[in-house]
Amino acid sequence: MKKKVLITGVAGFIGSNLANRLLAEGGYRVIGIDNLSYGVREQIPVEVEFYELDIRDTAIYNLFTNTDFVFHFAAKNCISDCQLDPVETADINVRGTVNVLEAAKRANVKKVIYAESSALYEGSNRLPTPESEINPQSFYSISKLSTMYFADAYTKFYNLKTTALRYFCVYGPRQDYRRTIPPLFSAFIIKLLKGENPIIYGTGEKRRDFIHVDDINDFHIQCMKDDRTTGNVYNLGSGYNYSVNDIYNTISSLLHSDIKPIYKPDLPGEAFENLADISKAKTIGWNPKIDLEQGLKTSIDFIKNEISKGNI
Repeated sequence: MKKKVLITGVAGFIGSNLANRLLAEGGYRVIGIDNLSYGVREQIPVEVEFYELDIRDTAIYNLFTNTDFVFHFAAKNCISDCQLDPVETADINVRGTVNVLEAAKRANVKKVIYAESSALYEGSNRLPTPESEINPQSFYSISKLSTMYFADAYTKFYNLKTTALRYFCVYGPRQDYRRTIPPLFSAFIIKLLKGENPIIYGTGEKRRDFIHVDDINDFHIQCMKDDRTTGNVYNLGSGYNYSVNDIYNTISSLLHSDIKPIYKPDLPGEAFENLADISKAKTIGWNPKIDLEQGLKTSIDFIKNEISKGNI
């Protein structure tokens, strides 16, 4: 019998990629929830049993019946947008997550694997940063810290099994280029393919740890199969970081472009540097496999295809 897996935020970047991966592997029945406020319906694999619902709605409860695993990705996750609207940020990220946890508890779901964020380390100066270093600075990261406490409470009081994942800068096909400020890779690639000048906020010397979505999905699969992940939190990054200028130069080289970026004032609420300590995930056998240039080519191919279809 196929295992039933429910994904919130299934129309988003990570959610749609995971749905594809599960369906490709076989042995899984995939249920998807998304209100399409950020996600894109066209990204949802046709085999997914999709429901256009908001995670804050109790109408989601029935969908959790007989579910083996829940992956909770739905969130308001653009840091600049969250800074502008802390009320909605708390409503979606905190109340929405608690509603998902409640639905999972009522349905006796085997495990909830949910997204925290490396933004929890915004105020930390320790690099590489281990899971013990928590110092949130933005409304977004504070909302994610709140979800951590609620998940821990559901484990303590209701014995709900959870695994928390702190993603660093995930990239790859289907990365959300429609956000107010698009993710770095998508923004650069789209502008250069269109012959326009990309924007870099600040000096371009901020450094980020980038990890390909396929490597992330390897760990997602492991979370379902490996009981050692239960009750734990894991950093998911590459263990290397690159400056924004490094990324720009690499993408320019791959696209054979000599277009120069435009530098604008820095954005508030962002750490200057992040770098994941991934030793905890490595101790249970996970290792990132996709290097930056290889991964960038998958992003470029995806965006070229989107442009050819008239989506960009």
